[in-house]
Amino acid sequence: MKNAFFRGHGLGNDYIVMDPKELTFRLTPKNIKSVCDRNWGLGSDGILALVPTKKADFGLRIFNPDGSEAEKSGNGLRIFARYLHATGKTRRKRFTVETQGGLVTIELHLDRHGDASAATVEMGRATFKPAALPCALQAEELIQQPIEAAGRPLLFTGVSVGNPHCVVFKPAGESWSREDLLALGPALEHHALFPKRTNVQLAVPTGPKDIFILIWERGAGETQASGSSSCAAASAAVRLGLVKSPVTVRMPGGTLNIDVAGDFSLTMKGPVAEVARGTLSPSFVRSLR
Repeated sequence: MKNAFFRGHGLGNDYIVMDPKELTFRLTPKNIKSVCDRNWGLGSDGILALVPTKKADFGLRIFNPDGSEAEKSGNGLRIFARYLHATGKTRRKRFTVETQGGLVTIELHLDRHGDASAATVEMGRATFKPAALPCALQAEELIQQPIEAAGRPLLFTGVSVGNPHCVVFKPAGESWSREDLLALGPALEHHALFPKRTNVQLAVPTGPKDIFILIWERGAGETQASGSSSCAAASAAVRLGLVKSPVTVRMPGGTLNIDVAGDFSLTMKGPVAEVARGTLSPSFVRSLR
């Protein structure tokens, strides 16, 4: 079908999946913003595009709702994997996907209906090196480094899991508010220390193997859940000695389980849901041209 889409979500973080070969318009930043607009378009936290690759079983490009491109998305990868299985593009339960943030391996978990309602994703290795994000700060590692945002002095841990993250912890027993996120999220995303912007997590340890995070995604803003953010926050918490692996990461949208290996290789497991399949209307497509 021309101009077909598949919509899914991972813990409320929703994406539209499209095959550019089936589209009669190009996925330009302007068109991506129009499709993702929640009032004037289909509405989404981003678009997942199936692309050719010679390095993996499938290729994926990930676009934020502001038209920019993301290197990697944990929730997006689970949604993409369910799309591949649900639409018959693969019958395999284990396969590889190439992203701009590196190659990942995905294992599907089928429920009693035969749907891939959960997936385990090998997300690669976390690094705290400034060049990996990138971050302009001169340091060996970005561990509890000072930063000022929205007029507040903070300490952050910078993590790359194929895409950049700025994790700010409060001590156990304290909490972050949504107002904190709305103030600090955009200030940190666009901070001068991060020349390519960054994702932001406001985190607090809640148990020996548990953390809670609020999420501000680069190019998307406040989100209910994020797989790569969970991986980044979990690896930062382990690196700081706040928790031990495996880490249960709780978010407003739900919970993901993250295994942090000794070399900071990351494995994420969590649910994924299909919401709808359809086609964009001819009149809407004409507006994109």
